[in-house]
Parts: sequence; C-alpha cells; structure tokens
Amino acid sequence: MSSAPVPGVTATISRTCSRIINQGDASLGVPPYNGGLFDDRAHELLARLALSDAVLAELIDGLSRRPVGQERRWINYRDLSVQQLGSIYERLLEYRVVGDGAGQIQVSPTVFARKGSGSYYTHDDLVQLLIRQTVEPLLDERADAFRQRVDALARLRSPKSQRLRELQDHDPAAAILELKICDPAMGSGHFLVSLVDYLADQILERMADSTAQLDDRHIVRRMILKRVIFGVDKNPMAVELAKVALWLHTFTVGAPLSFLDHHLRAGDALYGERVDKVLDELRAFGALFQKNELARIAVATASMNQIADLTDVDIAEVHQSRHLFEQIDTELAPLRKLLDFWQALRWLPANDPVRQRGWADLVSGHFGDVIDVIDAGSVDTGDSASDEAGAIQALLRQTRERVEQEGFLSWAIAFPTVWRHLESGQAQGGFDAIIGNPPWDRMKLQEVEWFAARKPDIAHAVRAADRKRLIGRLEKTGDRLWLDYQQARNRVETAARIARDSGEYPLLSGGDVNLYSLFVERAQSLVNARGIVGLLTPSGIASDKGSSAFFKSIATTGRLAALLDFENKKVFFPDVHASFKFCGLVFGGAKRRFPETRCAFFLHAVAELDDPQRSFTLSADDFAAVNPNTGTAPIFRYRRDAEITKAIYSRCPVLVDRRGNPPQPVWPVRYLRMFDMTNDSHLFKRRDELDAAGFYPVKGNRWSNGQDEYVPLYVGRMIHQYDHRAAGVEVNETSLHN
Repeated sequence: MSSAPVPGVTATISRTCSRIINQGDASLGVPPYNGGLFDDRAHELLARLALSDAVLAELIDGLSRRPVGQERRWINYRDLSVQQLGSIYERLLEYRVVGDGAGQIQVSPTVFARKGSGSYYTHDDLVQLLIRQTVEPLLDERADAFRQRVDALARLRSPKSQRLRELQDHDPAAAILELKICDPAMGSGHFLVSLVDYLADQILERMADSTAQLDDRHIVRRMILKRVIFGVDKNPMAVELAKVALWLHTFTVGAPLSFLDHHLRAGDALYGERVDKVLDELRAFGALFQKNELARIAVATASMNQIADLTDVDIAEVHQSRHLFEQIDTELAPLRKLLDFWQALRWLPANDPVRQRGWADLVSGHFGDVIDVIDAGSVDTGDSASDEAGAIQALLRQTRERVEQEGFLSWAIAFPTVWRHLESGQAQGGFDAIIGNPPWDRMKLQEVEWFAARKPDIAHAVRAADRKRLIGRLEKTGDRLWLDYQQARNRVETAARIARDSGEYPLLSGGDVNLYSLFVERAQSLVNARGIVGLLTPSGIASDKGSSAFFKSIATTGRLAALLDFENKKVFFPDVHASFKFCGLVFGGAKRRFPETRCAFFLHAVAELDDPQRSFTLSADDFAAVNPNTGTAPIFRYRRDAEITKAIYSRCPVLVDRRGNPPQPVWPVRYLRMFDMTNDSHLFKRRDELDAAGFYPVKGNRWSNGQDEYVPLYVGRMIHQYDHRAAGVEVNETSLHN
C-alpha cells in the first residue's frame, strides 16, 4: 500500500478553483484570468503537495480568526485594503523555509536579514503627501502646455482638422499616460497602488479639457498600470506581492489580469552595471566583442513599447504580451549576462587568484568573443582541456554564484524603453519621477539585531565583550550559525566597499554607509534631467555632515522642491522610536529648478502643513546664506523663526566663509576657547614642577622665572552652584574622578 499522502476535499477544491481562475471555465461563465498567480507551472512544489483536510483546516483557521482576549474573532478580509494586506505579508519577507536535514521543515530568518520584523508599511498620509509633492508639478506642466497650445491655435487660421490633430498631440490626459514613474524599493507596492489611484483621478479630471472620451475608471487604471508604473525590489516575493496588490486594485470583471513582468522586476536596485561603462572598459582591455550587442537594445525597446500598447483586455493580448517579453528576455540575455558578470567581478577580492588568472585568460581572446563565452557559461575546449580553460571555468562559476546570490539589476537592460543612446557616455532619458520609501538600515551588520531572531542569548549579552565571547564560542563549536554570521558580515562589508569604490555614489557613500543614502543618489542618476525625485528618508539627509555635500548640491542650486521634516511622535512607524526624525525629500533632475523650497520641521502630522505658521519657503540663496560652510539645512519650527534668521544673515554674514581655499575671514575676530583638561593637560604645571624649573611666586598668584610667566588655572570644580561661599578645593589623590 502506498504511504503517499492523499489530498483532502479542501485541497482538491482549492486546486480546482485555482485551475478555473487560471484557465477559465465557459460552463461556469468564468473567463481565464491568467497572470501566473494560480499557474501550476510557476509553483511546481505546491502542485505536488497533497495536504489533508486536518492540516489545511488548521492553516485556514489560523488565517481566518485572531485572538481577542479569551475569544477568537473572524478576520474581515473583505474590508481590508490592499495596503493593509501588504503590511501583513511583508512581515514574511525576512524569512525562508528550509529543511533541517532530518526531514523536518523550519522557518528561519534569511542569512542577510538584519532583524525579525521591519518597519515596512508607510502610513498612507505620508504616501499621498509624497505623491502629490512629486507628481503634481509634472501633471500641471502638461496641463499648462495643453492650454498654451489651445490659445496658440485659436490665433491661427489653419483647418479645424489640423488644429484638432495638434490638440490631440498635446492631450493632457494622454500626456499623463506617457509618464514613466518608478519605485526602486517597492516592497508590496503600496506607493504604486496609491499612485495608480492618484493618476486615474487626474486623468479623468482632465478628460473635460481633452478630446478623449475614455471615462471607464477600471480601464484607465489598467492603462496606467501597463504604461506608467515601474517598480523594483530585491526580494522576488515582494515583487509577487506587488503584482497581487496591483491586480486586486485594478481588477476588472471579465478581463484577465494585466501582464506586469515588463515593468515590475526583481533585482538589486543599487548594484548593477551601465552598458556604456562596461563596453568602454572591455575596449580598454583590448577584449574582443561583437559590434551588434547594442542593436539588441533597440530591438528590445521596440518590443517593449508593443507590450505597453497592448491593453490586455482579453487572454489573447495577455499571451501576446508574455510572448513579446520572452523574446525580449532572450534577445537581451547575452548583454545582461555580461553586465552581471562584470558587476560580480567587483565583488571578488582583487587578489583572488581565480579572478586574476581567469580574467587574464578570458580577455586574451584565445577562446573567442568575451560575450559569447560569458553567455554560454563555459569554454569550448574541443577534445582536450587546458589550464587556461579551467581558470575561466572557475571564474565563471564564482561569478555565477555571486549573481544568483545578489540579484544584480542593470537598469538599461531591465527597462530598455527608459533610456536611449546607451552606446555613448551621454545616455539620454531616465524616469520622469522616482518615488518611494527606501530601506533605512546601515550597511554595517548590527550584531544585536541580527542575533535577536537567531540566538537571543547572544543579543541579550549586557557587555559587548560578552557578546564577542559568545560569538567566538559558535566558531569553536562549529555551529552553522557562525558560518551564516560570517557570510552576512562579509557580504555587508563587501557591499559597502563596492558602493564607495564604484564611482556610482560619489557624494553619499562615505563613513558608515546607509542604504537610504545610496537610494537617494541612485534615484538622482535614474531620473531624467527634467524629472523629480520624492523619497521618504531619515532627516539626516539634510542635517548630517556625511550627506552635506549632496544636500548642498541640490539646496543651493534651486533643485530642492520640498523638505518636510517629521518626528515620529504620532507613531507613523510603530517599530521606530518616537523621537526619530524623517523627512519627505523632493528634488529635481539636473536641469529642473524650483523658485523656492517648501519647508517644515518637527511636524507630528501631515495636517500641520496647512498651518501657515508651520510651513514656509526658503530660496537657494537662503540656504547658501545661513549655512554656507556646512551645507546642511537650517531648521526652524515656525515661519517667524525663519524670517528673523534670514533677516539677520542678510545683514550680518558668517564670521568665516570656508567655501574657498583658503577660508576667507569676514569679521576681524580671533577664536579662543577654554582649556580642555585632557587635550591641553601638557600645558598645566604643578607647584613642584614650577619649583624644579626655576620659577618662583610673584604678585597675583603667578609664577615667573624672570622671562616667562605662569598664571593660575581656574577649573570647574572650583565653583559650587549651590554654595556661594565655596572658596577652596581639596584634591583626593586616590579618586579616579579628579
């Protein structure tokens, strides 16, 4: 008798429903929704599993009811928003399902997870604020362009049909659908879901000014989804969650789920190569490569535009979208593998013998075109192997493992419709807007947080020395956790090194690198020259010394649109301390300028921005005048504070202007400070030391040797804040705190 488990009735019904949803059933009047969500080919493990009713019943009960006091109450899934579903499921992203070697399955934190739970969910008020601040100027520009064109055509005597065609070319609603907006750390898609709604409202509102007749909200949402929305996340599960969130939000009865793979990609947004940079470096090495590689991008761009034009209103168009995307993926595979290989090389130590030997043999040209070799993943040696071929094979194997582990993303390959002229060093294009809330973690392994979910006794050690001792014990006992710890630490250190050395982050990769700062600088490189970036980051981006060079570059040049600073007092982020400060940072691309910057500080709620005393503006000249040396943001609680400070600095500049070399003193003053008991202790002499040096007491409690003179030192312990009669000091020579 077979011991294989037999699926229960519940599992059978579930599979039947999944098949009907995926493929449709005409007898039931259910169209095929496709999308891959219920496709057995994408989930082979689930297709093979046979769960009993008893097992599934426990799972379903756990998902259906929640404990409230002594009761278990039903969870109302019907009224849960997509954003709330995302916040629930994002808690799963830091975990993995693994086998323990004994036939048991366990859930454990991923090797690189910094903590067991993260502050992923962004409060909807903050999401809406950032979307308005970032996207609204782009929409207003398109509406203004349409109105200007209407006025211009009204003065012309061209045929009505010609004027109508020109108006259609400037249709503000259609212009919105030409935008390209990306969230480079999308998580479960909260920003993108809200963005779809916002843009749909704007398009339908502008229909009154346009010649279009489209007024179906669901169709508008699907068009936005297919054309405008772009997203990236390193975690493949997050990408799937984002798809589900967007599908649920744009669901249209009778229509299949839109194809989204061309705009929602899994990969590391921070680490990936530029096409022009890699090809230039290959030429410098004298490597052989084919001339038509860049032509592949042009072909892919045309096909990607076809996908965007398909509405996916029926299953045939969805299949056509998928077929075109698979063609694009095949066409770009050689170039993508080259860029991934090049990035993986940077992650190998420079003195790694495998890297040194394999690379030299690879670019020698003895085994043919470099791109062909990397694409094949192996070397064709004919009937006999060689040391050179072995070295290349070893290098390809190491880089392939690194690529699989890190998931590098080369933006031009992932989204070929966003850039053009990639073969030159002056690639054009970019996204019209970048929005989101990137991770705020430091790129430095936090031992306490890392061990908290894995071995709490190490995390709870009172002293760092005790924690180090416990970690060392893991190594001595051969604990698998030691290897995971070493892998996580090495990975973080390598990632920080590459961020500093790659040249991709020249302004924000110094000191202890923070992920959010890298995302800010990455966003600056991804947005087009007239685009706008809107990110939620810690307020340190505007006040820390390490980020001052970047902030100064946008604040004093008119590129800063808004700096809206919040305290977490109202608990926007439950897992973050109430005193923590974060901000909405909105700035423009290289050629975008704003007349003034909207500022507010120490906000506790978005509604406080409506208070005219809390929200005010600063110009680029104001930023330069108040903090010319540090380059950081001046911080004011109220408009009046800002006005007084600006008036002072307009009359009285800083004491020394350090922007030039050498620094220029503005005022005729000399800097003096008190002595420091530690740093200046070599200047202090005791009575016996003065006697030995030939000094003698003179008038005024001074000491002289006829040429030099020592004066008495007055220290803090010589006063007593509660006793005006205190006049003497007794020194206890045995005390450590004298």
